[in-house]
Amino acid sequence: MPNRLAAERSLYLRQHADNPVDWYPWGDEAFTRARQEDRPLLVSVGYSACHWCHVMAHESFEDDDTAALVNALFVNVKVDRDERPDVDALYMQATMALTGHGGWPMTVFLTPDGHPYFAGTYFPPEARGGLPAFADVCRAVAQAYRTQRDDVAQQTGVVMERVAAVAARTAPHDRPLDEAYLRTAMAALEDRFDPVYGGFGPGPKFPPTAALELLVQRIERTAGDTGARLMLDLTLTRMAEGGIHDHLGGGFHRYAVDGVWGVPHFEKMLYDNAGLARVYAQAHAATGDPAWAAVATGTLEYLLREMRLPGGAFASAQDADTPAGEGAYFTWTADEIVDVLPEDEARVVRMHYGIVDHGPLEGRSVLAVARPIQAVAALTRTDAAALLADAHERMREARSARPAPGRDDAAITAWNGLAIAAFADAGVVLGRADFVEAARVAAAFVCDHAWVDGRLHRTLHGDTAQHDGNLDDHAHLAFGLVRLHQATADARWLREAGRVVDAMLERFGDEDGTGFYRAPRDGEQLVARTRDLEDHPATGGNSQAARVLLQLGALRGDPDMVERGRRVVDGVAGDALRFPQAFGTALAAADLAAHDDPVVAIAGDDPDGVGAMRDAARAHGGPGVLVVTEADAALTALLDQRPARDGRATAYVCHGTVCDAPVTDLSSLAEALARHT
Repeated sequence: MPNRLAAERSLYLRQHADNPVDWYPWGDEAFTRARQEDRPLLVSVGYSACHWCHVMAHESFEDDDTAALVNALFVNVKVDRDERPDVDALYMQATMALTGHGGWPMTVFLTPDGHPYFAGTYFPPEARGGLPAFADVCRAVAQAYRTQRDDVAQQTGVVMERVAAVAARTAPHDRPLDEAYLRTAMAALEDRFDPVYGGFGPGPKFPPTAALELLVQRIERTAGDTGARLMLDLTLTRMAEGGIHDHLGGGFHRYAVDGVWGVPHFEKMLYDNAGLARVYAQAHAATGDPAWAAVATGTLEYLLREMRLPGGAFASAQDADTPAGEGAYFTWTADEIVDVLPEDEARVVRMHYGIVDHGPLEGRSVLAVARPIQAVAALTRTDAAALLADAHERMREARSARPAPGRDDAAITAWNGLAIAAFADAGVVLGRADFVEAARVAAAFVCDHAWVDGRLHRTLHGDTAQHDGNLDDHAHLAFGLVRLHQATADARWLREAGRVVDAMLERFGDEDGTGFYRAPRDGEQLVARTRDLEDHPATGGNSQAARVLLQLGALRGDPDMVERGRRVVDGVAGDALRFPQAFGTALAAADLAAHDDPVVAIAGDDPDGVGAMRDAARAHGGPGVLVVTEADAALTALLDQRPARDGRATAYVCHGTVCDAPVTDLSSLAEALARHT
């Protein structure tokens, strides 16, 4: 018989609806039973596309004997980390405090009042690889709760002290956020850089999206920063060539299990692909490299083709697993290549991707560039690039006949905000009006349906909103709306961004104005409040909030909002110097705060003249330039008493609420911007 999870909207929870485990969803019902029966809780946290979550489910939660054991010992709770990031973050910090590492599936044991006293990640059904058997863990943990209450209480006290210490980390920095600070941060980032394969540190490697965005911003800011250019080019190249990149369908897998971007975990997440598409498009704009435009285009077209939902929002994830096994949809044997392709194309594909007769993944191979296509052309004396393009078409067609990975159709507000920003900015850079339109449609859907009773919600299943929004939902959506406003000059998106930010300030701000909590003060009260500080690998909510406050405050002509953004950056500035690879977004915000880029306020209602002024501002204004137009006049102080001159579009270059003399021609605007960059 299906358990309680059968009635849930979450795909991850419904994946466990037929388990013999007596699962509860997270909520009061489970905790009430635990208190009434004086039983600890087993809380299992994962997400729908998680391979090792599926493995532990198959091995333990679908096993009748294991289920009988945990049903007898615990009140059992399943949590979708994507729908409840506040719950996930709280107990992930506890898991880190108890074990020194984290990951999914996460397995946490709680007292009936919600305090964690033992935790881990994946546990096998039988002891192996240094891990105890799951059943043995369950018996020992339950026995400890029954017979060692004082020790359990002491343990929970220590864990909660560590969680509280993490939440209290923000503090004013002791040095100004200036160019010297940024140079120090860049030097620290270089110290952690892998000069052979790109990225930061050894494997496993996650795409360092936020750090790459910082590098693009620094290249645009300081054209002579050869260190930033080297780190950017090498990392983008290695990722694009590696197995983490889907060479046939576009987009990127979640991370590489090695240090060379070669073998991925095959799930695809919306936040990765949105962030990377935007970075590759920005890198193309900053360097002129057409390869980066191609990767950005392929990634966004993948999202439109495979992840777009009815209504225009985007699904959260694609699974790693199919009935044929993890990654089977994406990998190839040498025989499959020969069967699908003509001889000359098969030869090029095998040489280019290094496909051998007995591949390393149970005989299969990941498509990862082993030889540049120019080298293959020289070796084969063919037009290898043309043959490869034809081969890709045939391979895509053959792959489409395989059982496809499942898709989680939950539209998560935060991740859709990142997608809106990606489509809007890339659409401008690549000259793709359809990308900007995709951003507009997604934004309209989220703004129309995610607000319920004046509160922004986290997930949309169809047009039904569920779960109170977290900080990242507000910060990422606001960021996407600001970027969409910059792409379209439609005042609706500036208005919607203000609505989201006002709610963020009211519901998530901390007591001293140095940052934000992850969950709202007027929502469900967990046993502790946490902060979303680092980029992990999606952009950290606190840093994104800072960037949004800086940009929206500048657009509104609101110095108090800008100052609040500076204070948020300052609160993590010390950590950003110590761990720059984990604070790329905070450092990008620090760069904006240090350089105080101009806002170009354009008066007048001549669409051609206004459009030409907007284009000139983008071309000459630097990486942080922003634009407001007459359509935004009711939403910004910058156009107060600043009219058009002589019936022509008129630009005012502003810092804060102080603006230069008006200009009415493009060359004068370029000269005015040059003085400020």
